[in-house]
Formats: sequence, structure tokens, C-alpha cells
Amino acid sequence: MTTMTYALPDSMTMLRRQLKHMLRYPSLTLQLLMMPILFLLLFVYVFGGTLGDGIGGPSGGRSAYLDYVAPGILLMTIASAVMGTSISVAMDMTEGIIDRFRTMAIARVSVLTGHVLGSMVQIFICTAAVLGVAIAVGYRPQAGVADWLALIGAFALIAFALTWLTVAAGISAKSVETASNTPMPLVFLPFIGSGFVPTESMPGWMQWFADYQPFTPYIEVTRGLLSGTGVEQSDVVLTFAWSIAIALFGYTAARIKFNRR
Repeated sequence: MTTMTYALPDSMTMLRRQLKHMLRYPSLTLQLLMMPILFLLLFVYVFGGTLGDGIGGPSGGRSAYLDYVAPGILLMTIASAVMGTSISVAMDMTEGIIDRFRTMAIARVSVLTGHVLGSMVQIFICTAAVLGVAIAVGYRPQAGVADWLALIGAFALIAFALTWLTVAAGISAKSVETASNTPMPLVFLPFIGSGFVPTESMPGWMQWFADYQPFTPYIEVTRGLLSGTGVEQSDVVLTFAWSIAIALFGYTAARIKFNRR
């Protein structure tokens, strides 16, 4: 039998392990949800009136800002959720379970793919929950069936890339505390992008960074699909390019680090 033949069932076994951890420790998922939900409520109800007038003109206000900020919050949710992946991987690496796995007749890559697949399930649960909160406070997506399917595909691609990056971070971390802090910049990248205000309002040097960092095309694709207005081809290209580059970097770094430890 080939290595791939063993890897698939072993990865499913590791996925079941991660899902059982999620069910046993639901508080971790709730903690990952807290930050994006609090930011959603804070920006909509505290800053939304003023920022909505600036973005939507005289007819703007809080409702217009909610329509603008919800996609950015959803991407922040993905970034927040992958922090849990880094913590989970670091716990495995520092508590000795990996040494036990190494003695078993399983595909070594399945340990990592189990974390990735489990994280993606958790990410979709978190984004669905945050979207539900956004709808509860007045957000009304105009997406059609094709838009929703495209959005699910985009989220899967983005989640896959960021998850591999945080798997590598978790393997590299010397402690669980370090692993919880290393992915933190991902949560704040939507702020230095189009997540909360248009990039045109930023100084020139910052606008250049904001336009081409990964989260701006991610957010613009999400915003276009949810609003039903379509997306720019350049944003789609950048979303694919960034996701593939991040996934390859994360996967390569994770495999090298894992094989060395």
C-alpha cells in the first residue's frame, strides 16, 4: 500500500480526535468567538453612526457601516479561530503525545492534517456564528446561491492557508503561551486594510501596504459576494495568489519543523 493510502484514513482518525477535543472543550471555541463579536458590536454601536456617515454619505449611518464592516469582521473571525490551531498544535508538541504518535504505525503527516481539517471545521462554525450575530443586529446579505457557494469556497481556501501557517507557528513555539501570541498579528491585519475603513482614507505609504496585504483582497471578495454586487478580478487573483503562497509556505515550514522535532 502507498503512503497516500495510509495517510487518508489516518488523517480521518486525527480529525475525529480534533472534533472530540472541540466537543470536550467548547470553552475554547467560545473564547475564539468573543473577540470578533465584541469588535462587531463595538464598531457598529459605538463608532458606526459617525463612520457610516463618512462611508455612506448623508444616507449612511449605523446601518451603512454594518454593511461595510461585517465582511471585515468575518475575516477577523477566521484569523481569530486559527489562533486556536496554533495553541492546539503547541499543546501536542509540548505534552509528549507526538512522541507516542511517532512510535505508532501511522502516516506522520496525518497528525498535521488532522489539525488542519479540525481547524477548518471550527472556522466554519465560528464564521457562521458571527454572521448570525451580524444578521441579528441588522445585517442583510444580498448574496445569491452562486455567491454563497463562491463565498464558502473562498473561506475554505483562506482558512486552509492560514491554518497551515499557524500549524507551523504552533510547531515552532517553545510553549503554549508563545503559540497563543505568535498568530496575533493576523487578527489586526484587517485593521490595516479595508476591513474597517476604505484604504483611500489612509496615508500614502500605509495605503500601499493596505491595498496589497492579504486581508484586503480577502475582505473585498467577501464584501462583493455578500452584497451581490460582484467582485473585482484583481481581488480574486490576489486572493488566490496570497492563499496559495501562504499555504505552501506554512505547509513546507510545518513539515520541516515537525520532522526535525
